[in-house]
Amino acid sequence: MMSASRAAFWYCSLTLLLWALIPSLLFPNPPLDVVEGFAWGREMALGYTKHPPMQAWLLELSYHLTGGHAFGAYWLSSLSVAVGYLCIWQLAHRLGLDDWKAFWALVMTSVTFYFTLPLPEFNPNILQIPVWAAMILLFHRALEKGRLLDWILLGAVAAFGLYTKYFVALLIGAIGLYALVFSDARRSLATPGPWIAGLVCGVLFLPHVLWLVDTNFVTLEYAGSRSRGPEGLMDHLWNPVNFFLAQIANHAGLFIIAALLLGLSGVRGLLAGKAAADGTSSPCPDDRFLLWFAFLPLAVILLMSAVTGNEFKHMWGTPLFVLSGILAVRFLLPSGKVTLERPALIGAVLIQTIFLGVIVGQALLEPLWKTKQSRIHYPGQESAELLTTIWREEMKTPLRFVAGDMWTAAHVTLFSEDRPTMYLDHDAAASPWVDQADLRENGVLLVWRGESDTPPAPMSNLYPKAKRQGSLVLPYTLAAKMPPAIVNWTIIRPYEVVVSTPRQP
Repeated sequence: MMSASRAAFWYCSLTLLLWALIPSLLFPNPPLDVVEGFAWGREMALGYTKHPPMQAWLLELSYHLTGGHAFGAYWLSSLSVAVGYLCIWQLAHRLGLDDWKAFWALVMTSVTFYFTLPLPEFNPNILQIPVWAAMILLFHRALEKGRLLDWILLGAVAAFGLYTKYFVALLIGAIGLYALVFSDARRSLATPGPWIAGLVCGVLFLPHVLWLVDTNFVTLEYAGSRSRGPEGLMDHLWNPVNFFLAQIANHAGLFIIAALLLGLSGVRGLLAGKAAADGTSSPCPDDRFLLWFAFLPLAVILLMSAVTGNEFKHMWGTPLFVLSGILAVRFLLPSGKVTLERPALIGAVLIQTIFLGVIVGQALLEPLWKTKQSRIHYPGQESAELLTTIWREEMKTPLRFVAGDMWTAAHVTLFSEDRPTMYLDHDAAASPWVDQADLRENGVLLVWRGESDTPPAPMSNLYPKAKRQGSLVLPYTLAAKMPPAIVNWTIIRPYEVVVSTPRQP
């Protein structure tokens, strides 16, 4: 029989290969977060309006490694999850699981929703998966061995995580609180390790902090705006309950595999409350560590939602559940030896096949019947190439700046041979990296979608007399019933550009 480590390697490698390969071959256009990230990454700034910069930086790196193509985003997602799996595998062993139980921990993790259908849309949520898994692993290793290198790596990964999404601060807080609450962990505070980890994180993250100050904390403003406030008292109850129920539903695949491993009698025993699971029959010294990091961050989110009444986006839960597979194996599977159970493995393959089939259907079948325009079938490359040609023929210069809404302008930045800077909504505060003098000297192409012959606000406020100079009417790829994309454009010539300065702190 194949060893557990080899089975884990082949299962994870083949599934992640398919999750990268299928969208690379079948998606005519990247998803929203990918297009947006490429547009940000072109600037290689220390921060952006919506997120810290790490996702955008990695997308820009993939752009150059793939010779100017967008499919690198799908491979970045698979690579992120692969690193996450490697950390989960090592952590499972450190928390007392044998090889086969570690294998099933990976399998059950892999069939949770966040590790499947969202993968083609590489974004900060997906990039947090390896960050959370690595930080928890390094913290456990640092506590046990006390090696300075582990603490330094923990600080570096924490900084990487903060450059990915500020949500990582929740895990940093959970680590710090763990070190304060439990006496065995508190002993580490008397060593240089934790303080050096904090110093490494602070030094590495300082450039972004300075950028935030310089841009009047524009990214934090966006983060605050993404959480919808309460409309009544019931929201203080419903919003946390809704978030929690969504996370339970996202674990449906895990519960199916656990049931297949337990068998009918095992499920009946578990429902009857019999002490058949590892965690109830033989407590493990590391159970406290596992339960702390599996549930404390989630509990904090639920408490914050209950107190504030804010609605948290379900996808924000993506990194919270990197320990779900380990948790399920530890507390749901029976004690004793667990090996390669064919029905459960078939079930996992079927779940993966279903989700992979969904993205195949999205790419090939949806445009045949769907009337609502689809982002992955948007004629992004065609629109960018045509707009670039129009600018060059009119201005006899390369296209340097394109202004408009995120979706329309970002495609020009991504697919134009000139790779112009995206000037989001022609707003200096939203694009603080734009050199206003350079903008004035080179002019800007205004783009917008729809049937209006005038650009939307705020561009119409800056150019009240501006009218569209032309429109592109482009069909969506493979679309039978989707209305075409209408992309309007007008050229603002050099020294006719309305320049402005970003808001000052």
